[in-house]
Amino acid sequence: MPQRTVRIGSRVGLHARPAALVAQAASASGLRVRIAAGDGPEVDAASVLRLMTLGAKHGDEVTLSVEGDGADQVLDGLASLIGSDLDAVEPV
Repeated sequence: MPQRTVRIGSRVGLHARPAALVAQAASASGLRVRIAAGDGPEVDAASVLRLMTLGAKHGDEVTLSVEGDGADQVLDGLASLIGSDLDAVEPV
């Protein structure tokens, strides 16, 4: 299963709005996406509540893993999203 480690770019970490955006992207991929903070357990990245329970703060490293065809492309997109300051993005 391909994996990628990325630092949280959002000033508030994976909380509320950033978590919702990541969960939405993970769900839209149609693949099984898991995420872990540090040495902690993996959780379903398509779940806003699970993402928030990671307690991942700005600058923390998280590890993404994706299972299925197109996993590398999904990892690229999610890593870019998580590494961005999602708090600075204006809602559409």
